[in-house]
Amino acid sequence: MKAWTRRDSDGEMMLRCFELARHARARGEAPYAAVVSRRGTFLCESGNAAVADRDATRHAELVTISQAQRLLRSASLDECTIYSNVEPCPMCAYAIRETRLARVVYSLRSPVMGGHSRWNVLGDDYLSAAIPEVFAPPPVIVAGYMSEEAAKVMHGWNPLFWEVMKERHLMLEGSQQVFEASPAHKRDGLRQRAASWFRRRIVDRFWRS
Repeated sequence: MKAWTRRDSDGEMMLRCFELARHARARGEAPYAAVVSRRGTFLCESGNAAVADRDATRHAELVTISQAQRLLRSASLDECTIYSNVEPCPMCAYAIRETRLARVVYSLRSPVMGGHSRWNVLGDDYLSAAIPEVFAPPPVIVAGYMSEEAAKVMHGWNPLFWEVMKERHLMLEGSQQVFEASPAHKRDGLRQRAASWFRRRIVDRFWRS
């Protein structure tokens, strides 16, 4: 398996999302996809599976998170990055926080349904402040990554669908922005490293295993 640098990894992983989204129509699914990498190396990927599984909760992010946990045999994905061609919804954003993903990279913003731009579950530091035994500090969030390319994929999947989404401001392109955790909630301090050890070795082992 090829190991990429982080900079190369982001582009490679997002292109995998785009490829899955392009082929969603043939599977009868919505054009959403997610990829998880660990330390810059591809781990797993999925498109939406809501139609195939007849389950509205089978969003691409949730399916991919479950795959990653099984592959790593761990409830915690704190060394991982998740990529999505569209901003994760609040349901997916909460799963991202509970599994402690370190980075979230998404393309198109979702001002009406987004778990970052509308309901800021991804960046909410109160979760980790109130329940540090379970929740890590907010992930690094890269928003608007390759959004022009993502828009082209949506247009190619279904031009009418894409025009409706834009008209209603349900999905938007935008310049790339990076959101870091506040200095008090960085993951790399001694206190946070100790908290990470406790979450993985104690909480996960005896409560989430």
